Amino acid sequence: MPTVTVGQENSSDIEIYYEDHGAGQPVVLIHGYPLSGRAWDRQVPVLLAAGYRVITYDRRGFGRSSRPAGGYDYDTFAADLNTLLERLDLRDAVLAGHSMGTGEVTRYLGRYGSARVAKGVLVSPIPPYLLQAGDNPDGVPPSLFDGFAQAARADTPAWMKGFLDNFYNIDTLRGTLVSDQAFQASWNLAVTASATAAVACIGTWATDFRDDLPKIDVPVLVIQGDADQVLPLGKTGQRLPALLKDAHLTVIDGGPHAIPWTHAAQVNSALLDFLRN
Repeated sequence: MPTVTVGQENSSDIEIYYEDHGAGQPVVLIHGYPLSGRAWDRQVPVLLAAGYRVITYDRRGFGRSSRPAGGYDYDTFAADLNTLLERLDLRDAVLAGHSMGTGEVTRYLGRYGSARVAKGVLVSPIPPYLLQAGDNPDGVPPSLFDGFAQAARADTPAWMKGFLDNFYNIDTLRGTLVSDQAFQASWNLAVTASATAAVACIGTWATDFRDDLPKIDVPVLVIQGDADQVLPLGKTGQRLPALLKDAHLTVIDGGPHAIPWTHAAQVNSALLDFLRN
């Protein structure tokens, strides 16, 4: 099982599980909460067929990676990503994140720069800053995040079900763009997350990325659905072009948060166009 060691907790190494397939320009796919690298199942085969080297990995606490008791913050997540890129010695890479994964892309580029990176892709993004504050009046009240964490702590399987309902817009898309089996597979994966990570990651959604964004000096594609119930377009993706040096926003009509699955053809088309141009 391919892993890279990113630290140590007591007597055990903290290992990040990754998969590395194909040849060509590397595309690193970074998943969202509460899933794993398998969340990109509708992108990986398409990118491989188009001639790219595709790397997916599981964030600490999720999928097949280690489940440490700490390190659930974007500085550590970006450091984990940096270790992976260095271990594989990737050059001219494209970093593509979905949901929470867009935070890794943004913090990595803000902190480590673009020496190894050619382009960035933010799908259903969490930047620039979700938390309501004096200089961010349209953000989300802190009490909302506190309530989410309380729900996740009290009954993680039930919390995951409710979160995935919004993730997929299951109220409108069930039976058309989301089968019961696809939803069940996501829930099955979500409940394998560590109990610590399932709660601790919620706090990271309030991370302020506004200092990172101006440091990004590579082209960035932003893709988001206008029916995103998890990270509403007006609070996230719609704000990014004004904060990035070189950004293009693609809005998917009727798209929920989970557009890599529900609107895979549109996401893949936009992604391939961006990679080739």
